[in-house]
Amino acid sequence: MTAVTLLDSPFRDNQRRNSAYLRFVDLDRLLHTFRRNVGLPSSAQPCGGWEAPDVELRGHSTGHLLSGLALAYANTGDTELRDKGRRLVAALAACQAAAPQAGYGKGYLSAFPESFFDRLEAGTGVWAPYYTIHKIMAGLVEQYRLAGNDQALDVVLRQAAWVDARTGKLSHEQMQRVLETEFGGMNDVLADLHALTGDGRWLKVAERFTHARVFDPLARGEDRLSGLHANTQIPKMVGALRLWEEGLSERYRTIAENFWRIVTGHHTYVIGGNSDGEAFHDPDVIAGQLSNTTCENCNSYNMLKLTRLLHFHAPDRTDLLDYYERTLFNQMLGEQDPDSAHGFNIYYTGLGPGAFKQQPSFMGSDPNAYSTDYDNFSCDHGTGMETQAKFADTLYTHDDHSLLVNLFVPSQVAWREKGITWRQTTRIPDGDTTTLTVTAGRAAHRLLVRIPCWASGARAKLNGRTLPERPAAGSWLVLERSWRTGDRVEVTLPMRTVVEPTPDDPDVQAVLHGPVVLAGALGEKADPWLPRLDTGSLRQRSRDPLRFSARADDAEVTLLPIARVHHQHYNVYWLTGQPPSPPPAFAAWHRFDETSGTTAADATGNGRTAHLAGGASWSASGRVGGAVALDGTDGHVVLAEDLLAGASAYSLAAWVRLDGQPGAWSRIVDIGTGTTANLFLTPLSGDGTLRFAITAGGAGAEQRIDADPLPAGRWVHVAVAYGGGTAVLYVDGAEAGRNTAVTVDPRHFGNHVRTGYVGRSQYADPYLKGAVDDLRVYGRTLGAQEVAALARADSA
Repeated sequence: MTAVTLLDSPFRDNQRRNSAYLRFVDLDRLLHTFRRNVGLPSSAQPCGGWEAPDVELRGHSTGHLLSGLALAYANTGDTELRDKGRRLVAALAACQAAAPQAGYGKGYLSAFPESFFDRLEAGTGVWAPYYTIHKIMAGLVEQYRLAGNDQALDVVLRQAAWVDARTGKLSHEQMQRVLETEFGGMNDVLADLHALTGDGRWLKVAERFTHARVFDPLARGEDRLSGLHANTQIPKMVGALRLWEEGLSERYRTIAENFWRIVTGHHTYVIGGNSDGEAFHDPDVIAGQLSNTTCENCNSYNMLKLTRLLHFHAPDRTDLLDYYERTLFNQMLGEQDPDSAHGFNIYYTGLGPGAFKQQPSFMGSDPNAYSTDYDNFSCDHGTGMETQAKFADTLYTHDDHSLLVNLFVPSQVAWREKGITWRQTTRIPDGDTTTLTVTAGRAAHRLLVRIPCWASGARAKLNGRTLPERPAAGSWLVLERSWRTGDRVEVTLPMRTVVEPTPDDPDVQAVLHGPVVLAGALGEKADPWLPRLDTGSLRQRSRDPLRFSARADDAEVTLLPIARVHHQHYNVYWLTGQPPSPPPAFAAWHRFDETSGTTAADATGNGRTAHLAGGASWSASGRVGGAVALDGTDGHVVLAEDLLAGASAYSLAAWVRLDGQPGAWSRIVDIGTGTTANLFLTPLSGDGTLRFAITAGGAGAEQRIDADPLPAGRWVHVAVAYGGGTAVLYVDGAEAGRNTAVTVDPRHFGNHVRTGYVGRSQYADPYLKGAVDDLRVYGRTLGAQEVAALARADSA
């Protein structure tokens, strides 16, 4: 960090705004809960958000602040930031010294009582106390390493001794139960303490934070990530690699490498981020998992830490740096509000239709907002303080003889061991060249410049002379000579405009130009579905600054690098190709009168057969003849693909018998492409209602009808009919509710509607326990009299 200086660019602008916040934030306000926790006086105004006195994660932001101050000082030399860090460390040391008088163990340092760990060990529920402890310990380590604060090392070693005493008394089984609650990178920071002190004690403590349920499948190369909270896992992997670096088993390296490969290859969106609603989901599901809660920024902060460590051990691998660049230029650079003096950050980088950079709604404030000075303090507020302070790291790396130019950001690097300074000037992505100039010194060494995966046809000049080398994309330009002041290397990296399809739906695509993802800037209003982009209409309107245009849903839209789109709706993924034809007026009819096999015939003659799966079985006790019985465990019916693809009007009708109280969010029917776009009928919503809902933008964009819950133990006829913007929900032939403002229909789901279920949800919701009979699917709107006729006893 001390060897690299950022030059004027958006990265430096973000760093300056972040440093302004680091100078501004009041230490006494953050220390208030620490002091009160150990009986020290404090008259400071408490903070809000996740640092409020009654929030169980309080104290974590102080750890991030310690790290941010150290990183910013190391990179800028700003002594005001160094001195503020020293004051903060001294105040925390005073709180730690007072801990025994407050009844806490020696070395304990936190803004919440030690009883939180009693609750953790008893399994009675608590919000991530080791996660918070890790942030404080990691910040103290950074204060020692980067700001030269010896007191910080003393404080963190005392805290680590407390961790040793606390965890050392637990059996392996007890510790594994503790590890089911998020614990950040405790293994990482303890490995750091081993590196700093050489004391093997800390590696033994670090290994106690080896979470077998997660680590064991990864050691075998298995992807068992679906359903796991994403950012709970990523710091563990950073720690795993650090344990291997500190001399422990090769198994730890394998775990970290397999995790990186699985996440980047099968769980990563086009901007480099991962997760939807903070969780990993099924591998290679991207189009089916779009919402405004994708790509939590903490995840990418930690993925870049892991990528950086992997790079040190495989410096020839350009794919590691391609991923780093994609994430840095698109997500991390764009998480900060450029209009805020204090560099406020977002929580998610949403990728659903009409996304808007935002905080989650559970923050209790305007959901379309960035963080604030004192009323937010989410985890992403915290990691943002670090991300925006350390853009200089990983731009360059070196060994004894080679300097690697990894990333194309205006900067200067002083290789002090060689006595030579290089300056990089570039306007990528608003230009296609980067120029490296020796500004001081002379030295013989090898210079390697990464040729990214996106740069086919790269060329280079040395001191104005075109070189014969034509390095391929995904390789290195290698130049070795005795360098001296004034030497100049100019590398041209041609940028192409390409579309990148999603793995689960090739008709859902994103647009990239070189390393940057282009987002359609939609202004104040956006439709709640993916627009259909005419990829043939893409035109570059400006090179510097980069700007494109295209036709989407028969209107012209401007496309900009996503990092530059703020305070407006945007689209990153687009529907492409030709829309499907609408379904038949009577699309499918499943009488469920079969008595054997697993195939449910389509009585319309359209060939839209369905199939029983899991614990679904035939029952002779249907409403009209037979029925399909669903066991509530995994029994369901898989409907034909594309059942309502292209529909602008539709109706669904079925007889349902519930066996007792249904599980919340179980499904009578669910048709769509995944959690992004679907329509469903649930007998019991989270609000205790019968609910019909449809969305093309994830759960947060559902358009609904609610009605009284269905009775259990008897056959009930349920139907929904939609057309012309009005959806009507019927129960036993009578209208139970309507919505006259529905704007989404199945034609907005995409070119294919691949998933349809009876008794199963697109989400990890409970299965339906009961029976379903006489399911009818129409490509038209049924009238009230038609629905009433279906609900009569003689409807057979």
